[in-house]
Amino acid sequence: MLHSLPLFHRLTGQPVIVLGEGEAAEAKRRLLERAGAAIVGADDREARLAFVALDEPEAAAAELKARGLLVNVVDRPELCDFTTPSLLERGPVLVAVSTGGVSAGLAKALRLRLEGLLPHTLGALAEGLNAARAAMKARWPDGKERRRVMDAALASGGPLDPLAEGSDVTAWLDGATGSEGGTREIVLRSADPDDLTLREARWLGSADLVAYEPGVPAAVLTRSRADAAQMELVAAVALPEEPGLTVIIRRGSAAP
Repeated sequence: MLHSLPLFHRLTGQPVIVLGEGEAAEAKRRLLERAGAAIVGADDREARLAFVALDEPEAAAAELKARGLLVNVVDRPELCDFTTPSLLERGPVLVAVSTGGVSAGLAKALRLRLEGLLPHTLGALAEGLNAARAAMKARWPDGKERRRVMDAALASGGPLDPLAEGSDVTAWLDGATGSEGGTREIVLRSADPDDLTLREARWLGSADLVAYEPGVPAAVLTRSRADAAQMELVAAVALPEEPGLTVIIRRGSAAP
């Protein structure tokens, strides 16, 4: 289960309360200004978010929450309605790494590791895909087909591999073909999702429907798309006719 739901909040021109002095408060102000927010005081009645960086924040946090604001309290995750992740930016691409306030140091270390993996051209790839949005819809009107084509193009080693520099969206679109749906089957070798092959993980990440035998570990099922349909395989129930990609997971060596 998710301990929190990651959201990207547009703050341009929006009032946000920041209480406190010192480096912790200044760091929040810099971050909010970078996001285009308007920093305001505690009396502002239009604000819906607040950051508190005080030595004794309990009373201020409680008063702001009573007014209906979502509150972040620096270094006090138990008082937070939301936490701020460690951010990696590549143009319009934002990667947020969060530990839910448990360890900011770990989130930072992971973000720095990702900095070395993600090329500087990633932002240009995102802009190119955005510019090609209308052309892709015209080429593949069906949303599921369009998503499968994109999944194949953006896969490791694909023509638009995000970790490879120099991807040309226009050239890819000129030569791209459709992507087949159909049914794929995964027989688990263990209950550990890390034992999935890269191909199996890609199937799960692309599937429109995941059908699984009773006893398939939840940790494996969570590797599927968050919005994919899931159903347990029961002898009396047939698989629905699914025009997209269906993945069937069998327990194999993961059986209890």
